[in-house]
Amino acid sequence: MSTGFDPHVAAASIEKLHKGVREGMRDELAVEEPLEIRVDGEPLAVTMRTPGEDEELAAGFLAGEGLIAGREDIADVGPTRDFAANTVDVRTKNGLRRDPKDERSFYLTSSCGVCGKGALEFVTQKAPDLRPPTSDLRAEVVLSAPDAVRSRQLAFDRTGGLHATGLFEADGTLLVVREDVGRHNAMDKAIGSLLLAGRFPLEGVFAAVSGRASFELVQKASLASLIGLVAVGPPSTLAVDLARERGMLLCGFVRDGSLNVYAGSGLLRG
Repeated sequence: MSTGFDPHVAAASIEKLHKGVREGMRDELAVEEPLEIRVDGEPLAVTMRTPGEDEELAAGFLAGEGLIAGREDIADVGPTRDFAANTVDVRTKNGLRRDPKDERSFYLTSSCGVCGKGALEFVTQKAPDLRPPTSDLRAEVVLSAPDAVRSRQLAFDRTGGLHATGLFEADGTLLVVREDVGRHNAMDKAIGSLLLAGRFPLEGVFAAVSGRASFELVQKASLASLIGLVAVGPPSTLAVDLARERGMLLCGFVRDGSLNVYAGSGLLRG
């Protein structure tokens, strides 16, 4: 095990029972802590996340809710003025694009971003019009994406307890990989990373995720103008409905040289 500090990982003393023998040992766990996201000093949301890349998470979350349109809406993002622990503040240039109180209160768990939110209409209203991808997305690129993400899941190697999202160009170039205990947080971090670097919306980019393709991940992908989303697990019915409505590519069970296409088959070549 690595002894270097990693905010994603914490050591724990445990007992292991193997073939009738009980022994004490050290294990490494994925860290889960709350993060309060503030906007212009005012609390907006609380999410359970793995510490690290909190600024990216906050920016990606705001973009995924249609509250900002890109880096140009953000003046600064970082610690709060009172340096409160597990809190990040996004300072905007001219306020948010809409009033978040019109939609819902933002308490999120690490397992679900939009639990119970009937958001097909919300996505239709808030997502930008999709334009055809600038280049063809080949099947071999999609098939190789999950392995490329997995090879960069350093915290998962130590804990086995983190989701990941990787963002790729259509030619297969890997742009970023982010890990978190919450699948939607990993997506927010990855999108937020590119947004803070000045790239948003993300036309011509697709996402590969380490688990299932849930509705909230397709929602975030749609609001970021991604070509689509590919997953090693299955999609949900609502994820498929949204991807088909938005004209996005949605692939599941992308592993062992095969995949299932649930939406957007015309975007995939080969």
